Amino acid sequence: MAAGFDPSGRFPAVFTRPGSSSFSEFLSTAAPDLLPGRRPLPAGHSADVSPHATTIVAIICAEGVVMAGDRRATMGNLIASRDIEKVFAADAYSLVGIAGTAGVGIELMRLFQVELEHYEKIEGAMLSLHGKANRLATMIRNNLGAALQGLAVVPLFAGFDVDAEDPAHAGRIFSFDIAGGVYEEKGYDAIGSGSIFAKSALKKRYRAGVSLDDGVRLAMEALYDAADDDTATGGPDLTRRIFPVVMTATADGSRRLTDEEAAAVAEEVVRARMENPGG
Repeated sequence: MAAGFDPSGRFPAVFTRPGSSSFSEFLSTAAPDLLPGRRPLPAGHSADVSPHATTIVAIICAEGVVMAGDRRATMGNLIASRDIEKVFAADAYSLVGIAGTAGVGIELMRLFQVELEHYEKIEGAMLSLHGKANRLATMIRNNLGAALQGLAVVPLFAGFDVDAEDPAHAGRIFSFDIAGGVYEEKGYDAIGSGSIFAKSALKKRYRAGVSLDDGVRLAMEALYDAADDDTATGGPDLTRRIFPVVMTATADGSRRLTDEEAAAVAEEVVRARMENPGG
C-alpha cells in the first residue's frame, strides 16, 4: 500500500495542510524525488554522458526584451541534436533560456513555469519580475549537488516589468550562477559556450534604446558570430531550414517569432555576411 494512502478516499494531509504559494515547496514535501537535484546520483562525473545546450542571448530594447537561442546540443565532441529548443516563455511577460545539461534544464524550466502559474492561482496576482528571478535562483540552488557532479544548468531570465514606472525602461535581464546567485544585467547578456563571442559582437553593435526589430537582428548577428567561433553553437542552417528560436516580451506579452519570421532575419544576416564575412 502506498505511503500516505487513506482508505477513506480522502486527500492525504499534505494536500490539505496550509502552506506557501510555492509549488516547489509543496513538491518537496509531497514528492521530493520529482524535484531536479533531489534524486540520488551515482558517484562520478556525468557531464560527458548527457547532451548540453549552448548559447543564449538576451537584449533590452525600447519596447521590452528579445531572447534568442541556437538549436544545437552537444555531447562531448558529438552533435547530439540540431534542432533542440532552449528558449521558452516562463509566463505572459517573461522568458527563460537554458544552457548546460539539456535534460535537467528543460525539466527545471517546466517546473519554473508551473511554479509561476501556481503562485498566480493561489495569490490571484503575478509575482514581480524580480520575485520571479529569485524563485528561479532558489530552484537552481537546489540543483547544486547535481551541478557539482557535472549536471549543471545555468539559465538566463528576462522579461517586461509591468510594474515599471517608465515602459520604455521596463525590459530587464537576470543572469545566475550554479550556486543560485542572481544578478541583474544592463543592456544585454549571453550564456553558454559561445557567450564570449556573442557578447563581443553585442559590445560592438548594441546601443541603448534599440527598437525591437533591431534587437532581433542584433540577437541573430550575435548567434551567428558565436557559431562562427564556437563549435558547440549552431548557426542558421539554411539546408535543413533550422533557425534560432527568437522570442520577445513587451507590454503586449511574450511572443515567439514564427519560423518564417526567424528565417527571414537569419537569411538577411547570412546574405550580409557573404558580402562582408567579418560583419
